[in-house]
Amino acid sequence: MLSNWIPAISLGAKGLIRRNRNSNPNPKIVCVQWFSFSSSKAPIDMAARDGELRVFLVAGEVSGDSIASRLMASLRLFSPFPLRFAGVGGAKMASEGLKSLFSMEDISVMGLWELLPHLYRIRVKLKETVEAAVLFEPHVVLTVDSKGFSFRFLKQLRARYSQNNLDFPSHFHYVAPSFWAWKGGEARLRGLAEFVDHLLCILPNEDRICRLNGLYATAVGHPVLEDVLELNLRNNSTIHEWRAKGNAEDFRNKYAVPAGATVISLLPGSRVQEVSRMLPIFSDTVELMKDTVPQLMTVIHVAPNEHVENFMAGAIHRWPVPVILIPGGTTQLRYDAFSACRVALCTSGTVAVELQLARLPCVVAYRAHILTEWYVRYKAKIQYMSLPNILLDKAIIPEALFQSCKPANLALLLNDLIHDGGCREEQIIAAQKFVELLLPSERTKHNLPQQHLRSYADYTPSAIAALTILNHGKPVTSI
Repeated sequence: MLSNWIPAISLGAKGLIRRNRNSNPNPKIVCVQWFSFSSSKAPIDMAARDGELRVFLVAGEVSGDSIASRLMASLRLFSPFPLRFAGVGGAKMASEGLKSLFSMEDISVMGLWELLPHLYRIRVKLKETVEAAVLFEPHVVLTVDSKGFSFRFLKQLRARYSQNNLDFPSHFHYVAPSFWAWKGGEARLRGLAEFVDHLLCILPNEDRICRLNGLYATAVGHPVLEDVLELNLRNNSTIHEWRAKGNAEDFRNKYAVPAGATVISLLPGSRVQEVSRMLPIFSDTVELMKDTVPQLMTVIHVAPNEHVENFMAGAIHRWPVPVILIPGGTTQLRYDAFSACRVALCTSGTVAVELQLARLPCVVAYRAHILTEWYVRYKAKIQYMSLPNILLDKAIIPEALFQSCKPANLALLLNDLIHDGGCREEQIIAAQKFVELLLPSERTKHNLPQQHLRSYADYTPSAIAALTILNHGKPVTSI
């Protein structure tokens, strides 16, 4: 569970990315790959027998809720059979037809030391989730990120089916564990094959390393790319580049932003633990900046999490400058806000990728419990924490982490970024290169059933993931 909150790759990932540019040194070699399969029948065959495809899903955080909801929509688009969903998720999954067993926030816990007070509740929810999955009799079980809860759930569910001598449902996990971030992480991949049938990977060349360690895996691309497609669909425009463009004028008019104001986006996190830790630091940072930045305004993006919303409502009463609260569940509004801002300050996580997609320069920050920070320093093998810096192997985005994450340091970094157009332009230029690394690989697109996808824009991560699930157990040609 600890690695959920570290969106970083070790220095060893440099080699992975370079090899991805020439992942097949001998293009003449063609082989047939059979997907791992633990059940006596493929999911689509079981669906044909039962007249429906039953999918049990588990997402434990806001980003996972978004990923799963888009996958649910793609499954509905491509499946030849009616779908029925069950499991655990958030508001976006509910909009796709899921009635969650319980609030997703009940299992949304991060860190090591931070987890201890919640262990009993999580154990109760884990047992409840396993029981519900067995009763549902799914053909497919899909977990999204949140590996601490997800892997325990998949392992216990597989054990239950083994004890009862039943056909296993096929187990998929979306977002590979960050094996590259930890000492010995790659070696721990091998044990996952006992209860994970297929990994859906989102970063360059993760799938190749997983396969080398006995796991079947597909590189689907980074799910945040679908924000671009959603915005273009809403605005009836076509994709010329992978950039999420919002409407700054609409945002400024809607929220009466003064013409001369300097607006900063603040993204303190999606879990109440990290928000309660990071927001006071962000507030003190803004306090230090208000006298040096004329007409400073802040836009705070509030994650669609009831606990976060309640915490935020009380916190902004003491905010040092004018503030606009933006609900985090709306893609269009989020990118409209980004487009109206000069820079952003964010807690390390998926939002750093979203900001690159929006071409909004940012500073990345993070604090954790002191024991968690000590563990990370001892076990992790990372030079950077933000994914853009890792994949580009360069400190493009300023980072203030752990003991360095202090208001004075953050204020200095933000002031430099606000007043230095060259630094902002460097991030914007680098963002294009970074986003290109997140696209699905050509090998993955070659292996897909071509009749389902009409254009370049159809190769979305959720579409590739859905087709991988629906074709599980069938032979594919790989090169």
